[in-house]
Amino acid sequence: QVQLVESGGGLVQAGGSLRLSCAVSGSIVSISTMAWFRQAPGKQRELVASITSSSITNYADSVKGRFTISRDNAKNTVYLQMNSLKPEDTAVYYCNVWVVTTLPRNYWGQGTQVTVSS
Repeated sequence: QVQLVESGGGLVQAGGSLRLSCAVSGSIVSISTMAWFRQAPGKQRELVASITSSSITNYADSVKGRFTISRDNAKNTVYLQMNSLKPEDTAVYYCNVWVVTTLPRNYWGQGTQVTVSS
């Protein structure tokens, strides 16, 4: 059984920072790509950032230069450091990982609310 537990969301003023964490637990052989998605009310879920097992990163244009994704393989945790937050960053943020047990499987976190006030 694999579980993803997210934390770090909250309310912050525009220009502020938050650090999201997503810890993966369970029967894990290895974790490949880890990513953060977000979904704002009335909008589709979108990819925010991803990081491969070799630490290759990719960012949505809207967050490039402001957000940083990182991972701690020893802790099976992925982070999203969010700086210079804007009201348009307000969304529920979801962790997503590819976990290898006998076969690779994709898992989602429960989501954590990020609200940026202006």
